[in-house]
Amino acid sequence: MIELKRPQDLARLRRLALSAQGLLQAKPFGRGLAGCRQAINHIGYVQIDTISVVERAHHHVLYSRVPQFDPAMTNKLLVNGDIFEYWAHAAAFLPMADFRFSLPYKQTIKSGQTHWFRNPDKQLMGELLARIRTDGPLRSRDLETNRTKSAGWWDWKPAKKALEQLYMQGDLMVSDRTGFQKTYDLTERVLPSHVDTTTPTTDEFAAHLIDQQLRCHGVATLKGITYLRRNAGLRQAVKTLVNEKAGQGLLEQVKLASGEVLLVEAGALERPMPRVSNRMLILSPFDNSVIQRERLKSLFQYDYQIECYVPAAKRQYGYFCLPLLYRDRFVGRMDCKAHRKDRLLEIKSLYFESHSFDDDQIVTAFTEALKTFRQFQGCDRVSLTEAYPKPMEPRLRSAISHQF
Repeated sequence: MIELKRPQDLARLRRLALSAQGLLQAKPFGRGLAGCRQAINHIGYVQIDTISVVERAHHHVLYSRVPQFDPAMTNKLLVNGDIFEYWAHAAAFLPMADFRFSLPYKQTIKSGQTHWFRNPDKQLMGELLARIRTDGPLRSRDLETNRTKSAGWWDWKPAKKALEQLYMQGDLMVSDRTGFQKTYDLTERVLPSHVDTTTPTTDEFAAHLIDQQLRCHGVATLKGITYLRRNAGLRQAVKTLVNEKAGQGLLEQVKLASGEVLLVEAGALERPMPRVSNRMLILSPFDNSVIQRERLKSLFQYDYQIECYVPAAKRQYGYFCLPLLYRDRFVGRMDCKAHRKDRLLEIKSLYFESHSFDDDQIVTAFTEALKTFRQFQGCDRVSLTEAYPKPMEPRLRSAISHQF
């Protein structure tokens, strides 16, 4: 067990984590469609979310890592068979190469060990499956446009449930997507022929998760490796394998001053420290780098919660605050809304926290980040309602008014 006591040791861990996420380099995965494909392959998944006060989370995550990213690219990768849509810890785009690791969960749903919907309508599911087999892919909107008071598969709610059940248990896959309208087809017609479809053993799955988490996070916790997975056997297999790898000298356990134990590959702390630039990134609340909130707090001392699920009266920062990353520190958060018809990005509130950086550096980096971010939101103008700490507000207002 390595005990970290010096500030530079913690800085090394932070940079290791951010570099593994592709957040320190300007184009870590390349540009455009190829960069988008490589980014998803590397970080393991991109969470899909419906909230639209700013550009959707699955696009925002890729925008933060891939120059020249365009939202149409995710569907192009889906149609090309480079990625597939399924459940990670939430709905997500996943690398097609990892398809076999979706099979255990699908099988528990199909067997009834895990319920997606209780008491699924198997007759209705059979009718839907037969229709898709005969008539071809079915769009979710096809069910909506056939709403009727009559009982039967064309009743929207039961039909939608049956379709989702078939998808979650693996009989169907999403073959195409227009916004949040999905097209479903038989798995055997969607899946590329070269894809490995053998079900992994529990030990194989455990090894995959450990390798994936260390690759895409650089720094992992035992709890984070199986983040939101309720499979007790898998969690135990991960714990056993982590202990074996640590005993073999393949993994190192690092203890923070807080007592939190982190895992890194052997020798990672001896590598040259990744360099940082003076740029700021405006990240999604669902960004892979911040989604494990406990790890985020331990490693970066950044206490973050998305508040769209919190009653308005109890919100501290706002409905949909976006984390602000500067160099190797999370330095603030921004609650904003894109008014696309008016082409206005409204910053409702902006908060910067205590940090060791010069205020002018922060203001310059923030306004530079806003240039590309407001374009990504389809906006020409930016407004600022309030900013904290208050002494920074005049400087921020001046910089924003000069830029936009």
